[in-house]
Amino acid sequence: MDDRPQVLPFVIKDCALLSIATGRRAQSLRELRDHVSGIETSSIYYHFWGRLLRPRFDDPEYNNDFAAWVGHALGELALAERLAVIDPATFGDLEDLRTEVVNVIDEHLDLMEYPAAARRQDQFHFRRAQTVVFDTGRRLTQPAELAAAVANLSLGSIYYHFVDARRRPPQLVDDFRAWLSGFGERHADTVRRIEGVDPYFTSLADLRAMLANALDGVANEERR
Repeated sequence: MDDRPQVLPFVIKDCALLSIATGRRAQSLRELRDHVSGIETSSIYYHFWGRLLRPRFDDPEYNNDFAAWVGHALGELALAERLAVIDPATFGDLEDLRTEVVNVIDEHLDLMEYPAAARRQDQFHFRRAQTVVFDTGRRLTQPAELAAAVANLSLGSIYYHFVDARRRPPQLVDDFRAWLSGFGERHADTVRRIEGVDPYFTSLADLRAMLANALDGVANEERR
């Protein structure tokens, strides 16, 4: 008799991240700080995570739009470096991430007599994210099927199931860990390996490879 828990199939979805103008702009560091402190959280999300789903990696030197603008448009390289190393995956929610960005900027402003300003044509344009989700029609019923499939998932699927899922209640974890955990402790080692994958300082293609590697031991776990 098979005493394994009954788990619903894993529904593979794909997504696209739409960029929507908010109408807010910043020309100086002070204006950037003030807008960041009050802008909707979907804008904070877009300017940190949106680069992953853009057609090309806009600026490999910096990992978020705030750091890139501060570095290139304002020439404040020290501040740009501080903003660039902020890892949004380590914050409990977007409000905590917002607070960190504001605090970092405030600390830099305290050291400046005249806050830097960009040329008018180089203003920062705040945008917000809207995720459009597609059902691919694919269903997986066994963990070994997920391990076999992940290396060939689209980048949009990797983003949806591993990045976007982390901000979806109630679990606030990626879909891979959430689903595998439903099978009990059998795949606890794989769940821990996936937990150790940081989705931020990388590309989606590299992230897909890391997840495939993390899932490599599923077949052996199934035979236990």
